[in-house]
Amino acid sequence: KLVLVRHGESTWNANKTFSGWVDVDLNGVGEREVEHAARLMMERGLTIDVVYTSLLKRAIRSAWILLRESKQSFRPVVKDWRLNERHYGAFQGRSKPGLAALLGYEQVRDYRAGFVARPPALPRHHALSPFRERKYTGVAADDLPLTESLRDCLERALPVYEDRIKADVLDGKDVVVVAHGNALRGLVKAIDGLSDDVIENVAIPNGIPLVYE
Repeated sequence: KLVLVRHGESTWNANKTFSGWVDVDLNGVGEREVEHAARLMMERGLTIDVVYTSLLKRAIRSAWILLRESKQSFRPVVKDWRLNERHYGAFQGRSKPGLAALLGYEQVRDYRAGFVARPPALPRHHALSPFRERKYTGVAADDLPLTESLRDCLERALPVYEDRIKADVLDGKDVVVVAHGNALRGLVKAIDGLSDDVIENVAIPNGIPLVYE
C-alpha cells in the first residue's frame, strides 16, 4: 500500500500566510491532526515499512508523530528536498488575504491553484532564499528554485516517486509519504492520470490519509 498524508496544520497555515519553502513549524492543531491520522491508520490495520518526507520541519515532525502514535518509531524515514512544498517565490511570508486585496482574488487564485502560473521570483540573496540555508548545501544550485508553478513542483517530485517510492511499493513494502499539499497533488496527478485542468481543483486536506493499493 501507498499512503499519502499531508502534514498537520502549521503556524502559517493558521494565519493564512504563504509558506512554501519557509521552514515554519506545526501548531497544536497540526500535531493533533497527525495524531488523528495515526489512529485512523491503526484502526484500518495499515502498517508502515518506510516513510518518505521533505526537508521541512512541518513534514518531518508530522512523520515523527505519525510513527510515534503508530508505535513504529523504529521505521526508517527518508528525507528528500524534492518532496518540499511548492516554492511560492516572492509571495512567501506574505498574507494570502492581503495579496488578494492587492492583486485581486482571481489573480491570486491562479497563482495558488493554477498549473502553470508562477509567482514573482524571490531574490537569490533574500533572507528566505534557499541559497542561504545549510539544509540545501548538497543540492545543485541550478536545481534550487526561487519560484515554482504547480507543474514545476510536480516535475521535481515525480522522480522521487518513480525511482524510489514506486519501487518500494512494487517490492511489497507499505510506504507512507508525509509531505505537502502541492507535492502530494503532483503524486496524485501522476498516479490517477489526472489532466492539468482537473488537478487545479484537487485539494489535499491536512492529516487525512489517502490510501492506494
